[in-house]
This record gives sequence, C-alpha cells and structure tokens, in this order.
Amino acid sequence: MTIYDDARQLEDELAAFRAELHADPEIGLQLPRTQARVLRELEPLGLEISVGRATTSVVAVLRGGARDERQPRAVLLRADMDALPVRERTGLDFASENGAMHACGHDLHTASLIGAARLLHHHRDRLAGDVVFMFQPGEEGYDGAGVMVNEGVLDAAGYRVCAAFAIHVLSAGLPNGVVSTRSGPVMSSSQRLLVRVDGQGGHGSMPHRAKDPITAAAEMVTSLQSTVTRSFDVFDPVVVTVGQFQAGTRHNVIPDHAEFAATLRTFSTENSAKIRADLERTLRGVADAHDVGVDVRFEEETLLTVNDEFEAGFAADVARSVLGEHSYRPMPHPLAASEDFSRVLTHVPGAFLTLGATPPGMDPATAPNNHSAYAVFDPAVLPKAAALYAELALRRLEHESA
Repeated sequence: MTIYDDARQLEDELAAFRAELHADPEIGLQLPRTQARVLRELEPLGLEISVGRATTSVVAVLRGGARDERQPRAVLLRADMDALPVRERTGLDFASENGAMHACGHDLHTASLIGAARLLHHHRDRLAGDVVFMFQPGEEGYDGAGVMVNEGVLDAAGYRVCAAFAIHVLSAGLPNGVVSTRSGPVMSSSQRLLVRVDGQGGHGSMPHRAKDPITAAAEMVTSLQSTVTRSFDVFDPVVVTVGQFQAGTRHNVIPDHAEFAATLRTFSTENSAKIRADLERTLRGVADAHDVGVDVRFEEETLLTVNDEFEAGFAADVARSVLGEHSYRPMPHPLAASEDFSRVLTHVPGAFLTLGATPPGMDPATAPNNHSAYAVFDPAVLPKAAALYAELALRRLEHESA
C-alpha cells in the first residue's frame, strides 16, 4: 500500500477531528483549546514535543529510522491553527457558534498535518532524516510564524531544517483536489497604511470658514488609485484598497479630523519600498492643496512569500506523483493574499502550495471565497493533503541523502 492508500484509511478520523476544531475556533496567538486538542492527537506517537513561550504553538519532532547520524537532516511541515473574527453562516452541523470561524480552512490544515504525523510515524523506518511539525497560531495578522521562528522552530531538530513546506486549502478558485504552486513570488507582501487628516471644524453651511478634512481625505483616497496606475508597471502589480474611513458626528458639522486605513499589496521587493515613497508624496501633495495637515504611517504586516525554484518544482513533481498528473496545475501568477509562512521562507528554502477544496456540486468560479462567512471546504481533501505533506517530507529527505 502507498502512503496515499494509508491516508485514505484515515479519512473519517481526520474529518471528525477537523469538525471538532471547526466547531470551537480560536483567534490570534493564544489558542489554548486548539493546542490541547493537537497535543492530545500527537501524544500516542511519542514525538519530541515542545510548546511556545509567547504563544500556544506546538512543535513536534519525529526522528527518522533511516537517518544518518553523521549528517542529520530535517524537513519542516507547517500548519496554521487560528480562525477569524467572522460569524459563521454556513449552516453546517458543526458550525461555530462562538462568533469566530475557521473561514480560511486552518482547521483542515491542522487535521491534515496530524494525519501526516501519523503516516510518517507509521513509515518512520523509511525516513532518511527528521521531520519538524510546526503547528502555528496567529497567521491571520498576528505574525505567529515570526514568533515561532524567533523561538527556534527552524532548529527544533537540533540543527537547521533543509527545506520547509506548507499547504493551504482554497474554498474557491481551484478545482477540488487540484494542487497548484509556482517558483518565485507566490503570495504578495502586505503593508498597512494609516492616514489622519487634520483640518478645522465648522458649520456645514459655511465651509469657507473651515478647513474640511473629509473633502481632502476623499480626494486622497481617489488619488491613491491614480498613483498606482500611473507609477507602477502593470506586469509588476500593486494593489491599494482603502477598507476603513472615519470622520464626523453629524451631517451638518465639518469635523476637525478624518482618518482612513488601507492595505497595500506588492509582488516585488522593489515595489514594496517604492510604494511608500510614492503614496506619501501624493498624500502630502493633496493635503497642501487643501491647506490641511496630514499624518502618514506605514506598518509592515507580511513579507513577500517567495518559493525556492528547486523546492517548488520538487513539490509539483511530488503532487503529480502522489495524486495523479491531473491533480496538479501550475499557478499562472502570484496570489494577492499574504502569508506569514514568508517568515520561514526568508531563512530556509521551501514552497507554499494551494489545494482546491471546493465542495462537490459547487462551482469553484462562484463559490464563496476564503474568509467569507459562507465559505465551505470539502473534508474529502484531508487524505490528499495528509499524504502530500508526508510524501514531501519523505522524498525530500531521500533526495537530500542520495
């Protein structure tokens, strides 16, 4: 039997564990109930387990039976565990009722990596090295990967891992069971732009006696888009989206202040730096034109996620071999979402892969996307993800020792 055959025998157990996680989601860096469930599942395997100091992370190390003691090697497999502050609307029997939701599929990631740990433990005599299982909190904007890197996850085996892999399920956009990745940039970097416009309040009937921050801020919002389209190459795209705008207390009062916040997404290190200078120049120019003050702040959120060329090609070959030629599709361009797995890939080579999990009967082109309150994921992909995780580690260690 193959590892994938073994994984299919685990489908019901993995689906039940995923449903347990889904019904009780937790947000951020502190996930005590999720951590306890992961530790419960890992305990029978006898792995070397440690937990985070600043967060409820779990790191487990499996020592391979065929490891070379003179030249030890290890591969890291990552699963994120946190949920989102979204009130679930799926109607699932195991839907969350606590105001949070696994709307990005991290419950499937966690269950899949538990499956991979069980598979690799069963086949540990074939492992030509060690495997580090990285169960990460705080992927959704809390830099949980950065925390775990700082706490030593990359050296958890006693030395630096030689490669790292992560799989992310998609509720839409990719056919069910299809794996996709690419070399080079695979996920955008993200920055937060925070703008405060300081004017002078007054009566809405006499705007000439005031300095209207709302008019200035509104022009800034539209000017940001012109800056993007006229300053950046369309083949090295930049995305700027204003998602928050606050000002005023009444319809007939000009307020003293207006504020807005935006997310900035870029796909190259050059544009990540250039976007700050260009947008700040635009914002200050508009402020000068309106005779108002402006405070501009940028906050780095997530680095550009860059797949190593060799590791991405290797992962694609493994996906085709394990799941079938029809189950792999090259990713034509990077995704505009961001991932803190980038923190891992800045230190070690590796690859980030996506896996289609749109339920049967739903069109991937129109199904609710990740982060939607209506996002639904097919649990039948769990054995595929578990087998792919396991084979990536097994074969990468075999390649390293060849």
